[in-house]
Amino acid sequence: MFLIGLVCSYSGFTQNETFEKILQRFQQEKDFSGTVLLGDRGKVVFVKSVGLSDRATISPINNQSIYKVASITKTFTATIVLQLVDEGKIDLTKTIGYYLPGYTGEARDKATIHHLLTYSSGIQNLDQYDEEMYAIKYSIDTIVKKYCSGKLVFEPGTRMDYKNAEYILLGKIIEAVTGKSFQTVLKEKILVPLKMSKSGFLRNTDIVAGMVHYYFKDSTGQIGNDDPYWIENFYTSAAMYSNAPDLYKFDQALFTGKLLKKETLNLMLTSYPELWGVAYSFWVIEVEFGKRKKRVMDRRGNISGANTAWFHSIDDNKTIFVLSNSNAGDVVELRDKIAELFFK
Repeated sequence: MFLIGLVCSYSGFTQNETFEKILQRFQQEKDFSGTVLLGDRGKVVFVKSVGLSDRATISPINNQSIYKVASITKTFTATIVLQLVDEGKIDLTKTIGYYLPGYTGEARDKATIHHLLTYSSGIQNLDQYDEEMYAIKYSIDTIVKKYCSGKLVFEPGTRMDYKNAEYILLGKIIEAVTGKSFQTVLKEKILVPLKMSKSGFLRNTDIVAGMVHYYFKDSTGQIGNDDPYWIENFYTSAAMYSNAPDLYKFDQALFTGKLLKKETLNLMLTSYPELWGVAYSFWVIEVEFGKRKKRVMDRRGNISGANTAWFHSIDDNKTIFVLSNSNAGDVVELRDKIAELFFK
């Protein structure tokens, strides 16, 4: 198997050769294709891409390649919700029905914004494993009615049940509060201020220059084109695209307090042990690296062939992004191998 590796950026970080060897091994032995970026206190210290963006034309991935970021989208959604909290336009203790009076689900007057942010609304999980929701083009209002308005299956706040429905509802609440489309609010509050020119909200009809093609490895080991689905149906739960440098801009703006007030950021990072360590949109957990325990943010995403991993050490402002256009190489395993060295 041949290896395609593009220009790697170094900033005098002594472990870069080890990171490169880990990445090459994952490409050669596990067929990983994608981009890895490491940031240390605001500075990119390693970024490298391997593999193919388009297997038909043998076009390589590069460090500016654009990916579907899947559920990393949820953190953008949560950040906007909290920006609106800072502006006094959203109250975390208010219910779904307060902001969406026409909502008909049983959670209408019971589940709060806080419950939606922590996947603990109690709304029946109708979307997570239903292929029809993503195989058929629906309006977002239809998706809300069909997949996000089920019965309550537990009391809000008592359990965590991960699903896209809660973040789709948060998107509708953002639009209701601002009177603007989510795409517009996203640009105004995050993408334009941070100069994230390679990021946006994706629809199937969009042609995005530099976006990778996607592939799926089946149980027999055969790699083919990714499954067909309507990316816009994921809406504010998983429909964004970006590249590694842009995502690092967002990472640094978020964790250094440029997007949220200090107390709001602390609230976002609050972990709820009774909900399996979930915070707002991501997980905040303690992990031991070497002889030190560190508080880290863990956010993953996958939609068939689109696979992402985002790891941020809150204690020392170090960041790992792994973005891939295939399910063949395990992005979380690769992230963990790098973190063993980078975060210790």
